[in-house]
Amino acid sequence: MTPATRQEVLGLYRKVLQIAKNWQSASGQIEETMREKEYIRNEARTLFRKNKNVTDPKLIKQCIEECEARIEIGLHYNIPYPRPIHLPPMGLAHKQGRLLRHQEKLRKISKPIYLKSHDEIS
Repeated sequence: MTPATRQEVLGLYRKVLQIAKNWQSASGQIEETMREKEYIRNEARTLFRKNKNVTDPKLIKQCIEECEARIEIGLHYNIPYPRPIHLPPMGLAHKQGRLLRHQEKLRKISKPIYLKSHDEIS
């Protein structure tokens, strides 16, 4: 990891922790605000620790883009949790074989960047 990339990652981590510190839930309830603040801190710790040994520059860039996307979406919609998406069910694919593998590949590719790591730790 280059020093510039390291500084960018540490800056993102500080930014997420600062967002958690100043977070206010949409409902304004104290209990919900505290729960959401704790979720933001725990999610950041988990994901940053999980990816601390990543050395591939492309993968590091992808993780940085995911973090930035989750920050922007969270601030825009005022929810700390990843926004759910709807992908059509695999009802038309055969139970096995090439078509099922192709359908699964398409579903994996169509997943938004901000949900890539969320499914891995959930």
